[in-house]
Amino acid sequence: MTESTPTPRHGFWRRRLRDPIVAQLTQGVSPDKLAATLAVGTACALLPFLGFTALLTLGAGLALRMNQPILQTLNQLLGPLQLVMILVYVRAGEWIWRAHENRFSIADMLRTFRDASLGEFLQRFGWAGIHAFTAWLLSVPVIIVGIYYPLRPVIKKLAALRAPQS
Repeated sequence: MTESTPTPRHGFWRRRLRDPIVAQLTQGVSPDKLAATLAVGTACALLPFLGFTALLTLGAGLALRMNQPILQTLNQLLGPLQLVMILVYVRAGEWIWRAHENRFSIADMLRTFRDASLGEFLQRFGWAGIHAFTAWLLSVPVIIVGIYYPLRPVIKKLAALRAPQS
């Protein structure tokens, strides 16, 4: 297909991510700032605790003066990846802490969350949270650098393509 006739899959990503980024470029936001926003937003969106990523993204965006709509959109788009990464972070944290005796399944954790009190749940799975948080915290610089530097030239190219049309 040509650039002017996007497939439904390309149309979704174009509407939800690419078009808002290009719109920011036409409003004077620098490509470097947009790349930083996407990198920081991705790192925040992967926090391995459900329900806290929007607050973390909001706080980071306010502190670093980043575009909130892009941060929050990215946070929502990365929700499925966050779910997958929770177990990855737990297992990586277990490896970092050398704690292999408390292995559990997601089904077991969800069952305990549903059936037990909050105190019982935290007593049983609190260390899993510490393990996951440790692994996530160590991955944040890698995520930011791994996204920021490859995206900078891509966004600069988008900005250059957009400039003659303005």
